[in-house]
Amino acid sequence: MIPSYAGGGDSNAAWGAPAPAPTERPRKRRASGLVAAVAAAALVAGGVGGALGYWVADRNDTDSGTGSTTIAASNSPKDFKRDPGTVAGVAAKALPSVVTIDAQNGDGEGGSGTGFVYDKEGHILTNNHVVASAADSGQLTATFSNGKKYDAEVVGRAQGYDVAVLKLRNAPDGLTPLPLGNSDQVAVGDSTIAIGAPFGLSNTVTTGIISAKDRPVASGDGSSSKNSYMSALQTDASINPGNSGGPLLDAGGAVIGINSAIQSTSGGLGQSQAGSIGLGFAIPVNQAKNVAEQLIRTGKPVYPVIGATVSMDDATGGAVISEEGAGGTPAVSPGGPAAKAGLKGGDVITKFNDTVIESGPTLIGEIWTHKPGDKVTLTYKRDGKTATAEVTLGEREGDS
Repeated sequence: MIPSYAGGGDSNAAWGAPAPAPTERPRKRRASGLVAAVAAAALVAGGVGGALGYWVADRNDTDSGTGSTTIAASNSPKDFKRDPGTVAGVAAKALPSVVTIDAQNGDGEGGSGTGFVYDKEGHILTNNHVVASAADSGQLTATFSNGKKYDAEVVGRAQGYDVAVLKLRNAPDGLTPLPLGNSDQVAVGDSTIAIGAPFGLSNTVTTGIISAKDRPVASGDGSSSKNSYMSALQTDASINPGNSGGPLLDAGGAVIGINSAIQSTSGGLGQSQAGSIGLGFAIPVNQAKNVAEQLIRTGKPVYPVIGATVSMDDATGGAVISEEGAGGTPAVSPGGPAAKAGLKGGDVITKFNDTVIESGPTLIGEIWTHKPGDKVTLTYKRDGKTATAEVTLGEREGDS
């Protein structure tokens, strides 16, 4: 599965362009219900109106003055309050901490994505693909929901994780970081709230549920030969180009993921950009937090590794360790974690701890949810026999 990115600063895709006007589709199965509901509402309104008309007429007959038939609501909309636990309450609290990111490269091309306030020092957490085109020679700005705009610079970015950290220049006082949840405790069926700028429409809020966990996703937008790998949270909240980098919140308003990719149908009928079909993917916030802290400290990502090259073929029934690495180098690094555990070229890794491994990308996504130094158990097949090995994860600094 290689979904497309959910929007960002890639100069080859006009993520920030306004979405075309939607085409109205007939809803045959719900039409009768909608008509009935409207008709019922009309009848009730008619009854109330008739009674009110009679009351007004009676008053006019007995009073000498001319009365108004206008009835004022007891409270104006600005006085309406929303409970903290409602979607409206969560959105109202979170929106001031979400920014729309505009990335312009040196050629004047760019796009938009989303990010959110990570700490009071002015760090903004987003996707790498949102800012990649303008990271080296371009301009980055972050616009808050109140319209205030700030220049920003890249602190560090990790292509493999698809995570980046920005820093606001002249950051204002009183920034409110979004609270971070615990993505390990998320359950399928939990409510989700996504905030972002789909097709450049800033401050858009959509809702859904967690549809699945630990979904292996290798995402790319076609502009690079490199993919990002994640063991993603899947949600049916509407996510579109421009939502990338935005927060996926739980029902309490805590960030549980960074919206990063969507699965789309193949282009047809002139379709040139991906749109939501209810299959969105978010980087779990526990992983994103680890990456962000590393980027803030050193500016470079650190990846946990097993010290072995695996096939990227999806149809292997596991992660197959290659017989030979790139350029004739050993596929199993001498003295590395896999070599120390006795793994060899041709071994097929079928489980990572208790998680079934179906392919190389699945294995990478699982490895990258951990830290260097973590001990994990790999189940593998060799010559038709199944065995296990305990591996202490090594590390690699920077994007290769």
